[in-house]
Amino acid sequence: MNELDVLVVGGGISGLAVAHSLARSGLAVEVWEGAERVGGKIRTVEKDGYRLESAASMVVNFRSEVDRFLHTAGLEASKRDRAPMAKRYVLDADRLAEVPSRLGDMFGSPLFSTAGKLRLLAEPLAPRSRNPHESVAEFVTRRLGREFLEKVFEPYVAGPLASDVDLAEARATMPRLTALEKRYGSLALGALLRKVWRRGSGARPDVFSFAGGMATLAEILAREGGFRVHNKLRVSEVWPVSGGWMTRGVMGDTPRTIFSRQLVLSAPADAAASVLERVDAELARLLRDIEYAPVSIVHTGFDRTRIKHPLNGSGFLVPRRSEFTPNGCLWMSSLFPDHAPEDRVLLSSYLGGARNPAAAGWDATRALDSVLHMLRAVLGMRVEPDMLHIESHARALPLYHGAYSQRLAAIDRRLAILPGLYLEANYKGGVSVRDRILCADLAASRILRHRDCAASRKSAPAHRSGGVQNISPVSAAIR
Repeated sequence: MNELDVLVVGGGISGLAVAHSLARSGLAVEVWEGAERVGGKIRTVEKDGYRLESAASMVVNFRSEVDRFLHTAGLEASKRDRAPMAKRYVLDADRLAEVPSRLGDMFGSPLFSTAGKLRLLAEPLAPRSRNPHESVAEFVTRRLGREFLEKVFEPYVAGPLASDVDLAEARATMPRLTALEKRYGSLALGALLRKVWRRGSGARPDVFSFAGGMATLAEILAREGGFRVHNKLRVSEVWPVSGGWMTRGVMGDTPRTIFSRQLVLSAPADAAASVLERVDAELARLLRDIEYAPVSIVHTGFDRTRIKHPLNGSGFLVPRRSEFTPNGCLWMSSLFPDHAPEDRVLLSSYLGGARNPAAAGWDATRALDSVLHMLRAVLGMRVEPDMLHIESHARALPLYHGAYSQRLAAIDRRLAILPGLYLEANYKGGVSVRDRILCADLAASRILRHRDCAASRKSAPAHRSGGVQNISPVSAAIR
């Protein structure tokens, strides 16, 4: 048994990012990962010349903190920018309709009716809500109108977030928009003022992947992050001791126990609940009750010459009123040409989520039939795919449903009485890779402040003398 400054349990992007930020500050850090590889659900598969992503397919970034992280982690050279394009589509009456990228363009867009555009103009006059747990549907309808909800926000929340606009809490799901209302009283006014203040600052999102796919992000962090990674080491128990935490795990038949001054659980909510049950039953219950949505990704490869549509965009999202079952389709080879062989295209469609969780469990034949039914109608194609690969996740993404911010506040209150314990995973602070890096950066800052405060207390002169024996935390744990 030995000692660490910080033990991180879970080798997904959250855990690897926080471990890297702490190791850079000189702390002794280890990551324990139960699986054979790091990255969590992020995995890149090479098949028949296609590059397939099993979870996150890209990073959409507009935060300087993420830029700094990529620089310090040595990831800048591996970045691969998205192909230049601006078009994003949504199905309207089950036909492709371009979604305007700027507020001013919305008033000339055929996607919205005259009544919808007039309702949008009235946004600055919309009253504020007194409900702190207002749903996304309630928030968007109140501020922008029902048409904007159904044609733009519902497909986005159901697609990339796998959530339900009628159940998802606006404050937790769309914190940037709710913050604009809270600060400025208007989304339009707030967006305008922020655009003025950011003039010349490069506020346009940076969209990119990495050489070799998204798995490269996790692989480089694990290899060059400045900390040790132990794969196939499953944690069975944690408990607090004087000055830190003890963690017990097993690798094969070999048990291992370690003391760390700080402990970061960067695992899914149910996994974190299991190891915390004996430490704090209420905290374990709060974590265990977090819902997750199942998602299947249906990757299909086609001969480019057999598809009539130019595929001149990122793909399309599907609203809930559509006849089609999938939640959307990414045109991956349009975004990143190296993800498909020459003269081939890669289309990645998504099934399941909170909207239709049963679809995530369909067999390959039914899943493909559903996807092809949609692609043939939308893109005017009649060809069969020359490549098929399906990735299924029974617990793909956490759902920020109900009074979710209240749940997070209750979790934080439990953590306040468990010093040195931190929870960092995608059920807190957002599910995107960008959000996970930002949250990891904040967590590392809190851990470093805790260390500095502890060092200050230790170096302060004693006010009383006595025969107190100085016993190390590890010795105390052994006794």
